[in-house]
This record gives sequence, C-alpha cells and structure tokens, in this order.
Amino acid sequence: MAVAQRIYANALFEAAKERGRLESVRDELHMFVEAVRTVPELRALLESPQLDPPVKTAAIADVLSDADELVRNFVLLVVEKGRSDELDEMVEEFDALVAAEEGILDVELTTAVELSDDEATKILGQIERVSGRRLRASRKVEPALIGGFVLQAGSYRADASVRGRLDRLRRELKGATT
Repeated sequence: MAVAQRIYANALFEAAKERGRLESVRDELHMFVEAVRTVPELRALLESPQLDPPVKTAAIADVLSDADELVRNFVLLVVEKGRSDELDEMVEEFDALVAAEEGILDVELTTAVELSDDEATKILGQIERVSGRRLRASRKVEPALIGGFVLQAGSYRADASVRGRLDRLRRELKGATT
C-alpha cells in the first residue's frame, strides 16, 4: 500500500473517530465504492481524464449531496488530487484502521474441504478465545492441503495442514541426512 493511500485513509479515520462516526462513515464509504463498481456512468465519471477537474468535482458533489460530510469531503479531495483510481486501496486501509480500533482481526481460513458454517464457527470461535480478539474471517478451499487448515492473519501464518506437516517433515529429513 502506498504511503499516500495510508495518509488519506488515516486522515479520514482520525476525523471520523474524533466525531464518533466511524461506523456511519465506513458504511457510506462502502456504499459509494459499491456504486462506483456497479454504475458504469459513475465509474466513467471518476476515471475520465478528459473531464475538466472542476466539472468532475461538481458532479461528484451532486452525487454525494446527501452523504455524510466527512465522506463527501474525503471523496471530493481524492478526486481533486487526481487519486480516484486509488480509492479502493484507501477504503481497504480505512477498514483496517477501523477493525484495529474495534479489536477485530481479519483472517483468512483455508481448508482442504468446504466446511459447514457450524464447523467454521467452531474453529474460529476457538481462535477468538485464544487470541482474545474478535475475528472477521474469509474462507477459501484449497484441496492441495490434504487436510487440516491454514490461518492467515496479516503477515502471520499458522499452518496446521497435512501438506504443511509433510513439508516440515521433508525438510527435517533432508537436514538429518546432510
């Protein structure tokens, strides 16, 4: 993530936190980003280099006329500075800051087979108890794991898969024979 994206996200985070509006700002920001993804005209408006910047800014201001002033001002600043193409990354960084503030840890749970919701909830519940933090999890299936699971949280990776165990055993055996 670029430094500029962190700076923008952090500025919005601090302003929203100071005003006690983290949740509402996050929700409105997500609605706007989703609108950009799903409405081709809005996406074209943001991405068009041919549009005169004041015209683009005025059009975005109209679109966001009912939005929270922090969201409106943030998006307008991003547009004015020519960083519209970085909005998704800024929102990701903002989400990470809000999650950290709320004590939520984003994790990815990868398993060899599709887990039922109950099975995933049980595994994630155990991890929540051990870590003392609430988790927001995404799930993925990777049959090459053979069995077990891999949990990725930021740069931390816990590999409790059969493939991981076999790889570790292979390295140990190689080390013992040399």
